Amino acid sequence: MIKRYYMPTQVLMGDDCVKSGSQLFLQMGKKALIVTGKHSAKKNGALDDVLEVLSSNGQEWALYDRIMSNPTVESIYEGAAFAKSENVDFVVAIGGGSPMDAAKAINLVTCQDIPMDKLYEGQYSDRILPMILVPTTAGTGSEVTPYAILTNNRLQTKKSIGSPILFPRIAFLDAKYMDNLPKEITINTALDALSHSIEGILSLGANPITDSIALESIRRISKCFESLKSGQLTRMQRFELLYASTLGGMVIANTKTTAVHSMGYSLTYFHDIDHGRANGLLLGEFLKYIEKSWPERVNEILSAMGMSNVNEFITMLDDLLGEREKLTDEQIENYASIAAGSANVKNCPIVPSREDLIKIFRNSMNK
Repeated sequence: MIKRYYMPTQVLMGDDCVKSGSQLFLQMGKKALIVTGKHSAKKNGALDDVLEVLSSNGQEWALYDRIMSNPTVESIYEGAAFAKSENVDFVVAIGGGSPMDAAKAINLVTCQDIPMDKLYEGQYSDRILPMILVPTTAGTGSEVTPYAILTNNRLQTKKSIGSPILFPRIAFLDAKYMDNLPKEITINTALDALSHSIEGILSLGANPITDSIALESIRRISKCFESLKSGQLTRMQRFELLYASTLGGMVIANTKTTAVHSMGYSLTYFHDIDHGRANGLLLGEFLKYIEKSWPERVNEILSAMGMSNVNEFITMLDDLLGEREKLTDEQIENYASIAAGSANVKNCPIVPSREDLIKIFRNSMNK
């Protein structure tokens, strides 16, 4: 079987890299659509840095700061209507996974006439505006992926759209935007990044390049476990998590995710559990499931974290997650049915049955 790795996004990293890379903004166009949420990009200084660069370059911009957590398909079309009215010719997204994913989808719908009920069919042309992404959390890796994860109310879950045209042109990684990130968000996003790298290794799309990148990401995140528990992280540790998150994005850009994400989407949709936390709640029991058939693969992951068994990993997750949410048997059976039909589950080399998913849910949530 032929294995493939592809990564067209240029990544700049380091303190004040947005300002240092100001000339790259000039290559994008004359007027930017800036996509962000209501508050965080303004508080952490990322929006100010981008506006300073655009102003000094003599470039115009239109600010769209209405992105909600877990953006819906409907909200994407609202953003696209705004973008069209402003006649923008490139996109800058600032924030965590929600603004970055929303920006990709808004860009797509702005450039192409796609009816809302056809958005997930993947029949896209090559028309797209160039994109710059500036992450302000260390979790999704969306700055280097061709995916946009959206809440689909009709299907009652989150679902991704994906295409090579959705790869950003440039990503800027500056950990200073995360200096004051709350402990809970820092933990949840770190678990999201960890989940990406672990799922990438346990994916049908895994290859020697993605394996190497994923293991490096896991090693870097695991070195921060104790600091994540205490909530006391240095700027360098913030950068380690940011870099590891981007590495995780590079992994899933090629491997896609697996059952953990499919299962976690129901926890987010029905219970408003943060996406990274949802993955973290499920990750340990998923490793136990895989270990029965593929122990050597799971051992690679554990070794990268300096651990000897899955129970040690679950204990660490418990320390980070605190008290776990509870589910009823009816909820578990419903969520397992939703996940069982997803493409992510079928991306597992050892495909879990609905009964397997029920067991993973039950052991994860009702300990």
